[in-house]
Amino acid sequence: MHQEHIQAGKEIQRRTGKTFYLATRFLPKRVRNATHVLYAFFRIADEVVDDAAGVPPDEQAARLEALRAQALGEADPDDPVLDAFATLRERYDIADEEVHEFVDAMKTDIHTSRYDSYEELEAYMRGSAAAVGVMMTAIMEPEDPETALPHAVALGEAFQMTNFLRDVREDVRERDRIYLPRETLRAHGVPDEQVENLKMSESFAAAMAEELQRTEALYREGVAGIRYLPEDCQLPVLLAAVLYAEHHRLIRARGYDVLSETPQLSSTRKLWCLLKTRWHWRWNRDPEAVFRRVSAVPTLEAGPRGAGHGEGVPTR
Repeated sequence: MHQEHIQAGKEIQRRTGKTFYLATRFLPKRVRNATHVLYAFFRIADEVVDDAAGVPPDEQAARLEALRAQALGEADPDDPVLDAFATLRERYDIADEEVHEFVDAMKTDIHTSRYDSYEELEAYMRGSAAAVGVMMTAIMEPEDPETALPHAVALGEAFQMTNFLRDVREDVRERDRIYLPRETLRAHGVPDEQVENLKMSESFAAAMAEELQRTEALYREGVAGIRYLPEDCQLPVLLAAVLYAEHHRLIRARGYDVLSETPQLSSTRKLWCLLKTRWHWRWNRDPEAVFRRVSAVPTLEAGPRGAGHGEGVPTR
């Protein structure tokens, strides 16, 4: 990959994915550059459907098909990131199936704005999140990829679920989408109209709490596989997990209200997470132990409102 192509990907990631970009900076250069390109490719495709105001559905679909062809090397790339991605795909032997899964998931966003069950949402995430985890695993080149992959998939889904839970307000207002499964909302007596009108209630808080717990199980499964990654990749991936999961602490501290405002991690809070994680990693190279100690994900013994290693929900 040419340096200017890597730089183009880096700028997109720096601008649009600040949390993941922070963790990416700690990856070894051999993985970091490829990660910039991967993230930028994902973002370019995502923006086709996320920033599509006034663009007819057939034009969105056509653009995604053009991206698919360029990513697979079937058409000349019209963007430096796509040029770099095509090179990266061949270099790391990323299966065409993963590209198809990802682009197909992006096409789903053109017409689908509600999910009746978690199983339906999980099928969507097979392309939008799991394929990302598969590709990231490929560029890290673990010794035993088959063992690492299921955990990478779980962690990718955990990251995306955190985004869905954090961005409920933004998704409703800007895209008329609700990623919370209807079965969860209905189980707690929350109609679609309540979410669409951004009306907070105790029943909505209960639905959010249930989905947070489901997502936190994915974090535990995902973090359990960090040990199977190359040693120089373990801390950056652990840091990404800690940073994404930190949104759960904010959500709980707000009483699960993500409808009146979107929770955002401050730079100070990100720095605190970074320093805390690196400090504990210095003394204990067990990813699961460090994650339990520093993350916002409760231990199973702590209960749904616990945090970290069993402490109460912080308000800081």
